[in-house]
Amino acid sequence: MCMNGTINPLPNLRYPVRSMTQLNMTMWSMVVDCPAVAAKAQEGQFVHLLPDGSYTLRRPISICEIDKEAGTLRLVFEVRGDGTKTLSQLKAGDTVDLLGPLGHGFTTLPENASAVMIGGGIGTPPMLPLAQHYGKNGTVICGFRNKDAAILQSDFAKTGADTILCTDDGSAGHHGLVTEPLKALLEQKKTDIIYACGPMPMLKAVAALAKEKGIRCEVSLEERMGCGVGACLVCACNIYLEDGSVHAGHVCKDGPVFDAERVVWNG
Repeated sequence: MCMNGTINPLPNLRYPVRSMTQLNMTMWSMVVDCPAVAAKAQEGQFVHLLPDGSYTLRRPISICEIDKEAGTLRLVFEVRGDGTKTLSQLKAGDTVDLLGPLGHGFTTLPENASAVMIGGGIGTPPMLPLAQHYGKNGTVICGFRNKDAAILQSDFAKTGADTILCTDDGSAGHHGLVTEPLKALLEQKKTDIIYACGPMPMLKAVAALAKEKGIRCEVSLEERMGCGVGACLVCACNIYLEDGSVHAGHVCKDGPVFDAERVVWNG
């Protein structure tokens, strides 16, 4: 705030779109030139995009790739309504209103640690920076409805990590849930940490397996968000404090990444 009581305007939050690519019928990949944001970004964080037009709420999008040298972020998102449809219509050379990086990201161990990354549906993109970090010491398990919904499989393969694709209908890869190959893997191979992002039932099942095996596990929760900075109550979630009491936290501010054992898994 200035000395005369007026409020300074926010800095320019518009950044140029470098590329926009359609991945399948509903999924899009956007690369944005934003050096200052990319320099601070960490695996598991997200950005808040405001579609052009008469929209008042931003859309939270997980960070899919971070290129600090090039100063870019890659954002993969699904068209679910008018706002994300408007974002999908951007093209190279356009600018996008972007706020970030936001939230707490994943904890990364040394590259020689053994890590398993599990993504379900739209929860798959934030696993890519982790796979790039761990390379051949990582295993990626992705779950989708069918082969047409699967994304980023070639990107994961390029990291050197072992990749396992699961589909609900058996149209590609393993026919079944991501927890099935995860359970088999944990019985065969020493694992230092598990990461997961996807539907809540999947996260709950992954967390239970990790706890059973005594393996550290971090999960990224998906919730609707309003402000993205903890000022509203839209993305409330219950988490355990160190003394065992339950606290009403916020996915955007306290997360989106949490230690799996801190999450109150309902049901």
